[in-house]
Amino acid sequence: MLQGMRAATKWIWVFIAAAFVGGFLLMDTSGLLGRSAITPTTPVATVNGEDILATQWYALTQQLETGETQSSGRTLTLEERERLADQAYEQLVGEVLLRQEYRRRGIKVTNEEIENAARYSPPPQLMQSPELQTEGQFDPAKYQRFLASPLARQQGVLVQLENYYRSEIPKQKLFEQVLSDVYVSDERLWTFWKDTHDSAQVSFVAFRPDAVPDSRVTVTDAEIRAFYDEHKDEFERPARAIVSVMTIPRIITGEDSAAVRAKAVALKQELESGARTFEDAARAESADTVSGSNGGDLGRGGRDRFVADFENAAYALAPGRISDPVLTPFGYHLIKVDSRSGDTLSLRHILLRIEQRDESAVLTDRRADSLARIAATAEDPAKFDEASRTLRIPITRGAVIEGEPLTIGGEYVPSVGAWATSGAEQGDISDLFDWEDGYAIARLDSLVEGGVPKLDAVKDEVRARIAQQKKLDILLNDARTLATAAASTSLEQAAAGRSLDVGQTEMFTRTAPAQRLGRLNEAIGAAFALPIGAISAPVRTEDAVFVLRVERRTQSDRAEFEAQKATLREQQLNAYRQQRLQEFIQNLRDVADIEDNRKNLARAQAQAANLPPLPFAP
Repeated sequence: MLQGMRAATKWIWVFIAAAFVGGFLLMDTSGLLGRSAITPTTPVATVNGEDILATQWYALTQQLETGETQSSGRTLTLEERERLADQAYEQLVGEVLLRQEYRRRGIKVTNEEIENAARYSPPPQLMQSPELQTEGQFDPAKYQRFLASPLARQQGVLVQLENYYRSEIPKQKLFEQVLSDVYVSDERLWTFWKDTHDSAQVSFVAFRPDAVPDSRVTVTDAEIRAFYDEHKDEFERPARAIVSVMTIPRIITGEDSAAVRAKAVALKQELESGARTFEDAARAESADTVSGSNGGDLGRGGRDRFVADFENAAYALAPGRISDPVLTPFGYHLIKVDSRSGDTLSLRHILLRIEQRDESAVLTDRRADSLARIAATAEDPAKFDEASRTLRIPITRGAVIEGEPLTIGGEYVPSVGAWATSGAEQGDISDLFDWEDGYAIARLDSLVEGGVPKLDAVKDEVRARIAQQKKLDILLNDARTLATAAASTSLEQAAAGRSLDVGQTEMFTRTAPAQRLGRLNEAIGAAFALPIGAISAPVRTEDAVFVLRVERRTQSDRAEFEAQKATLREQQLNAYRQQRLQEFIQNLRDVADIEDNRKNLARAQAQAANLPPLPFAP
């Protein structure tokens, strides 16, 4: 079988090589790689001395973008492209780290292992393929016939399977080694059970820092410098920008909605007449490109899968019938139920989004073109204001935080946030951004670079943090006085004598937050350690000092635990395995020598081509 896999490899690799060379020539001639600033051997990262080429990163990013564009059926925003570029980078770095770990541990994969896995352990994507299922279940016999068919070879499936298992089998072997000693004892399970089922209720007096006047504490410059040096990384900030924005929305009218509904009615009549099949119409017409590519198939399942209006209409249909147009927030749907068993439905749909009619869309597009001609990428910032006056488009201002989408007045404005923090300079005007709901153009009015700020920029914040700790020190003395008085009288009497309030929580567990007490802090721990009715010594947390009295406490039911132990063990084993894997992979990154060259690439690219950096540069 492996020989069969490789028989088709020649032509696939010829295609890949041609695509790669063609793609590189396109990038080179288009200036994407700059004028000799970026070459086929330029690394985007170096991991323990092993290079990851920029061309690999660009290619994988493009692959991810293509997949998401096809699944969403629309143009991606800059934020989405930036996210996919980060995903591609992390994936490539992770693959290199894993390969290096395979070599270090001597992990290899044999041809026999690949053949057996391909024959008897198909990937999830193939197991879910409708063509390989019988009555909704994966059919191994169909899968074996497919593997032996010429079609599998022609489609390159055999080569894909070999590549998949050549990557997955060593990963599985590595993870088995890493997880081989994961074990959960009965004692550990019982502790976990108690943490989530023991409960307590406490009365308390809280001493909070805001009750201490600033005049009672002194913070010196030496203390500020020492605190800043020790906690410098905690003050790291993302880049922040102020932008001016003009938007041209695609305004949907009642006439637009009526036109889409009329189209849905006409399509239903066409389907019921037999002129087209539902599956062909879904592939050609549905705005839901994921289900549309499968003939509108939404799979088989029970209730609570869809929004209420859609689901109510689906369950009212008899199998084989097509619904009238059903309006949801996504648009108008035509629904067809293929089969029903109880509350389990197998159904399809065609989605028609409510969009501007052609004549309205043309007017919106022309207005956007005029905006772009006047201001887009203009070197003079005043062109932005000129466009606003000429076209009578109001200017709004918004604050951008690096890594977060821009919202103005509660409305999301795509792409502007990523543009503003990805190499633009003060006064720059963006290109015209477009998305389903309209157009936007922005001017960068101010920018504060991200990173660890200098001490002067955070001096007041450092001072406030030190002052809070000193105030807590002062409050400890006040709390000790109260605790002593409460021990000889009561918490209520001692508090009343000092005009303090006594609060009381609801019942809470060790892992749940307690009202006004906090979560997973020293006060929660004291609530489960103190004898019932006893007055605590002062309990200091990050935010306050407490004096507590436990009112009542309930203990976990051992019999209930024993009945649930097997299920709980499986849940905890899965959780610990996942945690161990995450810690292992993170440790590989922590100890690795990784040189991230993305910012340098973006800078070289901009300098060579006299253009702003790529939008997916960090």
